[in-house]
Amino acid sequence: MTSTHVSKSAAIRAQLNHPIIDSDGHQVEMGPIFFDYLRAAAGPKVAERFPGTTFDGYTDSSWSTLSPQERHERRSMRPTWWAVPARNTRDLATALYPQLFHERMDEMGLDLSVVYPTLGLVAVQIADEEVRRAAARALNKMKAEMFAGYTDRLLPVATIPMHTPREAIEELDYAVHQLGFRAIMMASYVRRPIKAAVRISPEAARYTSWLDTFGLDSEYDYDSVWAKCVELNVSPTFHSVGYGWGSRAAPTSYLHNHLGNFASSADAVCRGLFLGGVPKRFPGLTFAFMEGGVAWARNLYCDLLSHWDKRNWAAVQNYNPATTDHDAFISLSQRYGGKLVDGRAEEILRGYQLFMTRGEDPALLDEWAPSGIKSPQEICNIFTQQFYFGCEGDDPLNTLAFDTKGSPFDARLSTLYGSDLGHWDVPDMEDAAHEAYELVEHGLLSETDFRDMVFTNAVKFWTSTNPHFFKGTIVEGAVNQMLTQASAA
Repeated sequence: MTSTHVSKSAAIRAQLNHPIIDSDGHQVEMGPIFFDYLRAAAGPKVAERFPGTTFDGYTDSSWSTLSPQERHERRSMRPTWWAVPARNTRDLATALYPQLFHERMDEMGLDLSVVYPTLGLVAVQIADEEVRRAAARALNKMKAEMFAGYTDRLLPVATIPMHTPREAIEELDYAVHQLGFRAIMMASYVRRPIKAAVRISPEAARYTSWLDTFGLDSEYDYDSVWAKCVELNVSPTFHSVGYGWGSRAAPTSYLHNHLGNFASSADAVCRGLFLGGVPKRFPGLTFAFMEGGVAWARNLYCDLLSHWDKRNWAAVQNYNPATTDHDAFISLSQRYGGKLVDGRAEEILRGYQLFMTRGEDPALLDEWAPSGIKSPQEICNIFTQQFYFGCEGDDPLNTLAFDTKGSPFDARLSTLYGSDLGHWDVPDMEDAAHEAYELVEHGLLSETDFRDMVFTNAVKFWTSTNPHFFKGTIVEGAVNQMLTQASAA
C-alpha cells in the first residue's frame, strides 16, 4: 500500500516558488567502513594509531577510563556522547546511508544538501601529522565513492587539514582535481604548542598552546592556500568545534562545552583572517563560517567598526601618552588634585605614561595595517560581500542578519541555511524545512528573508568561485534563472 502521508516540510516546500538549499547537512561515518579506507590509504599501523590518537588539546579516548577525581585533576574534557539519532532508527540509517538520505529529500522539504563530514571535525584536529593526513585522505576517498550517483541532490564536502600550507594544498589538489569535490571544509584553527614552554618543560607544555587561525600572527603564510582555492574555484568554509579549549573543557558536562562552541571557533578564524588582511588580498574569494549562527557576526561587525572609529591610526593619537601637555597637567593637578596629589603630579604623570607605553612598539603602532583596511566602508564591504554565515534553521537569532537597526551602513549579513541533519540538533529529519520555516510563521523573518536564507545566499556563495557549482543538480535550472535575472537587473 502506498503511503499518503505528506510531511509538514514537504507541504511547505510545495507552497514555495524557489528551492531550499541546505548548505550544511551532515553524514555520520560508519567506523568499520572508514577504517577500511584508512588502512588502504596509509596501512594498518597508521590505522591502529587512530583510535588512541592524542588530539590537539585533549584526548577523547582517555576520559572514560579515568575516575572522576582523575578527570578533575587532569581537566580531561568530557567527549561528545549520545549525539546522533537512535530511537528514530530510520533517521540513523539516513545519516549513515546516502541512498536513503537521497530518497528522503522531498520528505524533508529539501531540494539539495551540501553534506559535511562528522568525523572530519575530529580528523582536522589530530596532532599526529601522518594520522591526520591519512584520515583526511581516507574520508575524502570514501565520500567520493559513497555519494557517487547521488550528486544531483547530495554534494559531499572534502576535509582539508590546515596544520601547514603544504598539507592543505596537497589535499585540495587531490580532493578537487582527482575526486571532483566542489565544496571543501577547512579547520577553523590549529592548536600549536608554545615553543618557550616546550623548552622549559616538554611534559608541562602538553597543557599549553595557542590557536593559529591562519591570518594574523600565524605560524605560516597561508596565502598560497587561498591562491590555490582561487585556482581550483572553491570557496573556503570553516567548520570546527570550539570546545576543548578556553572555558569549554569541563570534565563533567558536554553541554557546558558545546554551548556557543561553533560561534566561538567561527569568530576566532573570522577575526584572524580579517585582521590578517586575507579578504583584502583575495577580494574575489568568499568565505563561509558554518553552524555558529549570525549573532556573533553581527556583534563582530559592529565591534570592528566601533574600534575603527576610536582606534584607527589617526584617532588613536588621542591616546598617545607623548601628546600629553605636561604644563597643563601639572596646573590641573595643582588645582584639582587635593592634598593627596600635592608635590606628586610629576610622579603621577610619569607613572601613567610608563604604564601606557608597556605595549608600545614603533613597528606595531598601526594595528589596522595588516588588515589592509583604509575606511569603515571596506569593513562593511567584506562582511556583506565576502563573508557568509551558516545558521541552523531553528535559530531565532537568524533575524539579526536581516534586522539592520543600529548597524552601521544598514548592513544585511548573508546567512546560509544549514539543516545539521544527522546530529542531535535535529530530533526528526522529517521536520527539517518546517523547522526553518517556523521563523516565518512566527513573524521573525519575511518570505523574502527566508528565500535569501535558504536559496539566494546559497546560490551567491557557492557560485561565487565556481559558476558551475550546481551543474547536474536538481536545482540547476532555478539557479540559472536566478543568476540570469540578477545579471539583467
